[in-house]
Amino acid sequence: MRNAFADELTKLAKDNKKIFTLSGDIGNRLFDKFKEVDPERFLNCGVAEQNMVSMGAGMAMCGLHPLSYTITSFMTTRCYEQIKVDVCYHNLPFIIVGVGAGLGYAEGGATHQSCEDLAILRVLPNMTVLCPADSNEVRGALRAAFNHKGPVYIRLGKKGEPVVHKEIPDFRIGEWINVREGKDVCVLSIGFMLPFVLQAAELLEKKKISCKVVSAHTIKPLDDKTLKEAFAKFKLVIVVEEHNIIGGGSAAVAEWAVDHDVLKKTKLLRITAPDAFSCVTCSQEYARMLYGLTPEAIAEKIIKALPKR
Repeated sequence: MRNAFADELTKLAKDNKKIFTLSGDIGNRLFDKFKEVDPERFLNCGVAEQNMVSMGAGMAMCGLHPLSYTITSFMTTRCYEQIKVDVCYHNLPFIIVGVGAGLGYAEGGATHQSCEDLAILRVLPNMTVLCPADSNEVRGALRAAFNHKGPVYIRLGKKGEPVVHKEIPDFRIGEWINVREGKDVCVLSIGFMLPFVLQAAELLEKKKISCKVVSAHTIKPLDDKTLKEAFAKFKLVIVVEEHNIIGGGSAAVAEWAVDHDVLKKTKLLRITAPDAFSCVTCSQEYARMLYGLTPEAIAEKIIKALPKR
């Protein structure tokens, strides 16, 4: 994901002279090609993420289209006041990119893990929240973000995420992507959980359970049309995300479901990380196993939640 992000950003910067990249003490070699395009439009701000956001806000006020990039926990929770007051309050064209979101930096412990970023950012007025699923969606998300006039948060994985789409999809803010058709259940997959959800769908298929899979890449605004269709057609709708069960994308869908009074006929299942700090320093794969976010665990939870036929 991050390599596709840097490559696409470099391509866009060749044609868009307003793009300015700010890095929070990471990704120096990642941006080597970007600096070849224009070294004057890249700045490593060091371990001063709050200042980085305020600097970017000033650049946006002066007509540039800045992008800030660092580890998700330091890009979001550390900079929350600056994102709220300096960026969102003024509705500035500013792209905020968090890398290694969710459990991506599980080996760093609770300080580096970020399972609350969606919750805190989606409540900010004017903020758009994007969670691309693979490297091709990342490219589409970047293009859409630079065409958007206000603040955008893009949530990235760390590295090595499987590629789902053979080419860059038609990525539009607030319009989710149908990845797999099915008739029994509908799974709304948020961000980089998509490959695991598709594996779970294959496991369910072997048990004669047909699973529709949607890449729910925009958490704010939600895809109202797709949600209405899903809750009208299916008896069970599932949301899968690597985020705290409180406040994230699954919570946004739950809020939508209550507001639209659709839970009388359709059950909503949320498969997420728990509302707890991780006390284990481990790999992302092991953390996902502990939290029940593997394809096997996802499939098992869906089977248990199925309405009796």
